[in-house]
Amino acid sequence: MAIFHKNTDFYNFLFDGGVMKLQQLRYIWEVSRHDLNVSATAQSLYTSQPGISKQIRLLEDELGVEVFSRSGKHFTHITPAGEAILKAAGEVLRKVESIKQVAQEFSNEKKGSLSVATTHTQARYALPDTISSFIDRYPEVSLHMHQGTPIQISEMAADGMVEFAIATEALELFSELVMMPCYRWNRCIVVPKDHPLTELSELTIEDVAKHPLVTYVFGFTGRSKLDEAFTSRGLEPKVVFTATDADVIKTYVRLGLGVGIVARMAYDETLDSDLIALNASHLFASSVTKIGCRRGTFLRGYMYDFIEMFAPHLTRDLVDQAFACQSRQELEELLGALELPVY
Repeated sequence: MAIFHKNTDFYNFLFDGGVMKLQQLRYIWEVSRHDLNVSATAQSLYTSQPGISKQIRLLEDELGVEVFSRSGKHFTHITPAGEAILKAAGEVLRKVESIKQVAQEFSNEKKGSLSVATTHTQARYALPDTISSFIDRYPEVSLHMHQGTPIQISEMAADGMVEFAIATEALELFSELVMMPCYRWNRCIVVPKDHPLTELSELTIEDVAKHPLVTYVFGFTGRSKLDEAFTSRGLEPKVVFTATDADVIKTYVRLGLGVGIVARMAYDETLDSDLIALNASHLFASSVTKIGCRRGTFLRGYMYDFIEMFAPHLTRDLVDQAFACQSRQELEELLGALELPVY
């Protein structure tokens, strides 16, 4: 029976006599990512369900342990051994993908794909110019945008499903990623034109707290800074509606549900001319949006360019220095003094 105490044991088995196939590793990895649903996995991989089941059983027989526990023909959960095997398998598959990318870089440096995971606010308001410029420069690069919560974004990047993660909140979730600061941004208070807050000469946090609030879901787009501002003054905000989408928030402000608090970049003077945006930079601490990817990722030339298009201060040389940092403290010392643009 093969017992793997460390990932190195797994690699030694893989390359020193094991006959397992990369296809089998791909199958167990994809099954784990499809909630153990073999049928859904087969559809996503354009293959047959019996074929996947057979290959997984052959792999388990060779390893001498079960990756998945079963109830009849159905997988019920991942075994402890399976957890360790899947972690190592994921690393193998990512290394294989890096090898492919190295080859692609030398065969055609302007052709390939790039996947980015981010929130709605970044995708809707911060990224359009960058994406437009990137597509103009690299028309043969297939660009894929994935939207999600900070947790979903971090998981996609950590699992290698996307190359880049762009986020503001919950950066502690991104421990496996090298996250680099892009820009600093502030908030604004959004209200109808006849709202009482528009008549004040100087807006205070106490003034805002008197009204029902419509803002981002907790864990999204700088929401923690908003909550900290109220708490520090001993105030309890009356949040009556939350959403992940600034456009949805503005819609409900228009309906009179409450005062909206959104990223300043989410207010468009033309499209939102029926609303008034009140400066709130003195009420709430600014937030920093960061871009990053998994340590060890092979960055192709166009990936460096994407980063620099989005954050011009993140040059190729600086990104390489960031990836060479061995700790968060070292990364903070390198990037912490950067002067970031403010929006």
